[in-house]
Amino acid sequence: MNTEDFIIDLFCRIDDKMKNIPNNSQAALMPSELVTIAMMFALKGVGQRAFYRWLQRDYASFFPGLPERTRLFRRMKTHWQWAQLFLAEPSMLGIIDAYGVELIHPIRKGRNPKGWVEPGISNHRWIVGGKLCLAVNHLGQIIGWAWAPANAHDTWFHPIIEAFKDKSVILADTGFHAKEGDPVNMKLCRRGEWNGRMLIETVHSMLTVVCHTKKMRHQVSDYFQAHLGFLVAAFNSLVEWSGLKANENGFVPISIAEFNL
Repeated sequence: MNTEDFIIDLFCRIDDKMKNIPNNSQAALMPSELVTIAMMFALKGVGQRAFYRWLQRDYASFFPGLPERTRLFRRMKTHWQWAQLFLAEPSMLGIIDAYGVELIHPIRKGRNPKGWVEPGISNHRWIVGGKLCLAVNHLGQIIGWAWAPANAHDTWFHPIIEAFKDKSVILADTGFHAKEGDPVNMKLCRRGEWNGRMLIETVHSMLTVVCHTKKMRHQVSDYFQAHLGFLVAAFNSLVEWSGLKANENGFVPISIAEFNL
């Protein structure tokens, strides 16, 4: 499938999902068009300027009402909650883990007096940025997410687990344990236990390789939040593109590599 066919197909799928969202007659883009562009931005994994140049140069005819760059990304920031429509349904067993996102080089920390990023440890090294916490179901689809500065402890994400207390048992590593108590539906997994938790590492790997999520360039937290929201929406939309079909061993493989822009 070439890129033109992919964009058309993606728009149709998004439009079906958002058919109940009212359209503002004064808006340059329909809600489905805006979300399509936002998912493409999250999938391409480049900065705002580079993405806008690519979009305007090669695919402006697909979006006749394409606004100026800053106006486009302000609309994405304003309507980021539309991405929540694409969250998957929880299953009896879920998995949660956090993922570090580097926003600036550590040596540049403190140069911006209004900076909101914080230093923290991710994969045994220091980064300056934020944390993305994902909860997935047994198929690897994202059912919930949240973000925090990189210095936040994993227990900060307990509300995600508690949101599924009547629907899922959530597997978590020992970093999510709190002295004050853990959510009743959280099961701690020590090293070497419950190898099924590696499913979320597969999700992290796809986001890193395809969407370049380990490094972003946002200086304002609202834009960072919008990027993460549409990243989750894009992942869920693409991972079920051809249906979640089990192989002869009963395993359901997931991949978004073929959609790399």
